[in-house]
Amino acid sequence: MRDLIIAIDGYSSCGKSTMAKSVAKLLGYIYIDSGAMYRAVTLYCIRYGIIKNSNVNIELLKQNLNTIDIRFLQNNLTNESETWLNGENVEDEIRKQEVASCVSIVSKIPEVRKKLVSIQRKIGENKKIVMDGRDIGTVVFPEADLKIFMTANQIIRAERRLLEMNEKGMQITINEVVENIKLRDNIDESRVISPLRKADDAIVLDNSNMTREEQLDWVMQKINQIEP
Repeated sequence: MRDLIIAIDGYSSCGKSTMAKSVAKLLGYIYIDSGAMYRAVTLYCIRYGIIKNSNVNIELLKQNLNTIDIRFLQNNLTNESETWLNGENVEDEIRKQEVASCVSIVSKIPEVRKKLVSIQRKIGENKKIVMDGRDIGTVVFPEADLKIFMTANQIIRAERRLLEMNEKGMQITINEVVENIKLRDNIDESRVISPLRKADDAIVLDNSNMTREEQLDWVMQKINQIEP
């Protein structure tokens, strides 16, 4: 099989990251978590008072963009890639509700997207990558060899997200998670810069009633159908 760029787009809490990680591991590819990059910028904004009450001081953020360093480093104990912000492991911090509630606001800022897209494209120059996000197949890698667009029922997505957060000891109600997902969907679809869209040549994967194993088998079948 030739070296590929695989783009996995779709709505929040559809399991894009889990799928991308699994595919990358099976193929021996690099996994790029674009969502984690935007979450890291959001965490930076929260910590330094750049975002308050869901309002971003855009001028202050623009002044600080070049001081934000985001990397993915392998955890040798778990064999998983983890997100580091300015030399600190923030993998757990960026998954908290405070960050989740603000990430769509930060991610729609043109300067933020421009900076992170340039980093993502640089990583993808040698191909052999799997990347998930909201605009990978439409903006970051429009020439990707395979584009998957993942979706699922909002309630099912909320239940999955709630389980994930409870496992990490986070206390939150299902109604709060549902409302957060609805808000994020609306912001992702309506933003002016790189809105959430299915690429014309993307294949839709509705995983509402599929197990993780069934989803992975489905994607691997699509990969194996790509001409060498």
